[in-house]
This record gives sequence, C-alpha cells and structure tokens, in this order.
Amino acid sequence: MKKTVIVNACGMMVFLNMVNAHAEFLQPAKIIAGSDVTFAPYEYMNQGKPAGFDIEMLTGIAKQLNRQVVTVDTRFPNLIPGLRGKRFDVTNSAMYITPERLKVIDMVPYLKTGQQILSLSNSHYQPKAPDEFCGHKIGSMAGSSFLQHLQQFSENQCVKQGKPAIKISEFPTDPQTTQALLSHAIDAQITDVAVAQAAVSKLPGKVKVSSTQLLYPVLMGIGVRKDAPDVKAAITKGLAQFRQTAEYHQLFERYHFTAPSEQEIQSLAASE
Repeated sequence: MKKTVIVNACGMMVFLNMVNAHAEFLQPAKIIAGSDVTFAPYEYMNQGKPAGFDIEMLTGIAKQLNRQVVTVDTRFPNLIPGLRGKRFDVTNSAMYITPERLKVIDMVPYLKTGQQILSLSNSHYQPKAPDEFCGHKIGSMAGSSFLQHLQQFSENQCVKQGKPAIKISEFPTDPQTTQALLSHAIDAQITDVAVAQAAVSKLPGKVKVSSTQLLYPVLMGIGVRKDAPDVKAAITKGLAQFRQTAEYHQLFERYHFTAPSEQEIQSLAASE
C-alpha cells in the first residue's frame, strides 16, 4: 500500500513538473523577447545595446517579476513564427493587435498608436490620406498590418473605381523604406506615427509628415504563445504593477506616447 501511494505521488509530481515545464518561461529569471531592433523609437540599437520605448517598457514589466529581459534581434516577419516555435517567450516589437494575429497568438495591450504618411519635403506629391495613393508607389515595412489596409484600399477604392492600383513596395525594415523614399524609388511611405516623427527629426528638411490626421488607430500588444497562459498572466500582472509606478508615467511622458484606457482594453478583450 505504501509503495503504491509513493509511486502515485511521484507520478503526480512528475506530471505537474512536465506541465509547468511546458508552460513556464524558457529560462529561469529571464524573459526572452523577439524584437526587430530597426524600428526607432520603439526598438533600436544604441551603442551596441537594444534601446527604445518597447525595450524600456518590457524592462519595467520584467523588473516587477524579478526577471531580466534578453532581446533577440530578428526581422518583423519572423516574430510570430519564432514565438510559436519557442525561440522566445514574447514578441516585443511594436506589434499591432489585429484579429488575424489573435487567431494564432495572444497579445497583452500596452500602447495606443496609428499611422502617418511620410513624403519628401521638396516633392509636389504631398498625400494627406490614402485616397490620394491610387496610381502611386507607396512603401511600407514587410509584415506590417497596414499593408492589408493598403491592399484592400487599392482594390476597393482604386481599381473598382476605375483608378490605377496602388503600387505597393515592401522592404525588410522601416529605415530601408525611408531610404527608398529618399532615393525616389517610392513616392510616399506609410508608417507608425512615432516612427514617422522620428524620421522627420533625424532627416530635417528632407522628409515631412503630409497626412493631416492619424490613420488606422490601433492598440499595440506584447505577443505570447497561446499554449503559455501563465506567461500571459505574468506579463499582464507585471504590466499592471508597472502602471502604478512613477517610472511608467515618466516613460510615456518622455516619448510623448498615449497609454490605452481601461475602456479601450476592455473593448479589445470583448472583440477577441
């Protein structure tokens, strides 16, 4: 009888350990984060180290969990496959929360944003909205969600209205897209509002924001595997604790970003 109890108890412990090992973070006391560190001001390299809003945000969350962030640099289209392949615990790369992405991963919202249009300062072409894109060469970073908006707009608002289609060009990184704009390979660039503002600051007199309002408002989220609910719970808990600190509010003030309201987060949760 005693042997049976001992065996059953040991079996249960092994089972529980297997379950925990399957769901827990990849490494003790760390958060392995996949990031495309070419997307300033969200994530970029500064003196050989990852820097930017997202890097600081996840570092603040990790601090609440007594963990250290390890950033794995990869290109944006590789993030979700790498996450699902357990190359990292989370994606931390200014990723927009979309219904398509929520089908394959879970996401923890942390920032509200949208897109703007960049054009050459000395160009006669200064598009204010996508309805001026028909027949023009428009560039964007590969894997970005607003590429779908462009493709749908081109089909529904250009081609079906008897206008030329938008000539959409995709580039591996956002800086490469801006370089294409500078070299006249594209007529305009659509990108995240903060990235657009950063480009204007870095290239004064060369590029400008031509759009007059925020396009496609959306929430950003930290991506987590669907088979790792404890990781999602930990990130959510760490973010809630980080929100209560002065460091959190100072981070948003320094970058001039907007934190999502509880109503926006609840609205997103209801739509999942």
